[in-house]
Amino acid sequence: MQVAAVGSLLAPLQRALSRLLQAAVAALFAYGVATANAPVAVNAGLALAVTFLPGVLRRDLGLPLDPGLTLLLTAAVFLHALGMVGPYETVPWWDHMTHTLSAVVVASAGYVVTRAVDEHAPGFDVPEEAYPAYLVGFTLAAGLVWELAELAIHAGSDRLGVDAVLVPYGLEDALWDLAFDALGALIVAAFGRRRLRPLVDALRERLDARSPFRTEDGADD
Repeated sequence: MQVAAVGSLLAPLQRALSRLLQAAVAALFAYGVATANAPVAVNAGLALAVTFLPGVLRRDLGLPLDPGLTLLLTAAVFLHALGMVGPYETVPWWDHMTHTLSAVVVASAGYVVTRAVDEHAPGFDVPEEAYPAYLVGFTLAAGLVWELAELAIHAGSDRLGVDAVLVPYGLEDALWDLAFDALGALIVAAFGRRRLRPLVDALRERLDARSPFRTEDGADD
């Protein structure tokens, strides 16, 4: 009861903070456009689009993305967008922080989808004890795709003679990025799975409702 009461008190504050950060991302986007700063404008524009994702998930898929998870997602993209106006260059730990937060979001999404499919589909089985390793592997794979995208975008920008919207900082930096990606995945594996249970249940129920594996009376084929 006390936990529920604290949660109900925090929810309005979390929603307000999410809105404030969303407005800050919009301001960063406007700044990037006004100053013709393509890296800031593009990154802030994409971040702003991501801030609307929780509303889409709630409205169109009926997924109960609570205010705390919404705030986490919004904070992650805000800090990345803010980093483009200076902190990535001037604050040594900024990149580590944003990679960790982003990895928490990616690992959470990977867990929710995989766990829901695991519980829904016959023959698909990921043992509970395997999820920590799975989440680390999943998040590192996503992180590697990001690092390769940075290299590709930077190379393409050099060839076209335009500012790169993502900038790689060498092999050592990429390895540190992946290390903090793994840290984010471990945080979810250790502390996040219970928090994500309502999302897993909601997604599994939607899959069950549309399931090709179930007969009309609801029994498995």
